[in-house]
Amino acid sequence: MALPLGVVAAIYLTEYAKQGKIVRAIRVGVNSLAGVPSVVFGLFGLGFFVVFMNFGSYILAGALTLGILILPTIIGASEEALKGVPQTFREASLALGVSKWLTIWKIVLPSALPGILTGSILGISRAAGETAPIMFTAATFFTAKLPQPIFDEVMALPYHVYVLATSGTHIEETRPLQFGTVLVLVALVLGVDLIAIVIRSYMGRKKRW
Repeated sequence: MALPLGVVAAIYLTEYAKQGKIVRAIRVGVNSLAGVPSVVFGLFGLGFFVVFMNFGSYILAGALTLGILILPTIIGASEEALKGVPQTFREASLALGVSKWLTIWKIVLPSALPGILTGSILGISRAAGETAPIMFTAATFFTAKLPQPIFDEVMALPYHVYVLATSGTHIEETRPLQFGTVLVLVALVLGVDLIAIVIRSYMGRKKRW
């Protein structure tokens, strides 16, 4: 949800919106949301998606909450990538009679794609390590089966670490499980970040070709 919405919002703010007080206020709001603690997003997801929208504490509510959490990061990264495309690219395309939308789709977006993908994947890797949003909206302590529909509870590595470290009467005996879970989580996040680096490197070489 966050990736297409964030890219579309960045395209509008960069290419279509008239630069003025309203756009500056929107940018300030986006930057402010990027610095909000994740627990606030978790409480918002609990109040809006779980209670008000009546989605329940299931995957859908958790996914939407995490999408809102990383949305400011994706918008900011996409905006900076779009601004990095030289204005002469747009002017040359428009001078040939190409419409503005085709210019953005065929010229601007491919040039900005490495930066957009990198920022988006880094935002997604941040969501992978968040505990508070899913603790309120989707995570469960234990389930005997893999979740099937989006209206199902799910076990999550961050919440699993939290439970092992804070609950129970034999916490010390679960230390190996805690360390193993943390190792898997860190490896997962580093793997996602490595994917971002590889994609950026590949797209950069392709762009130079």
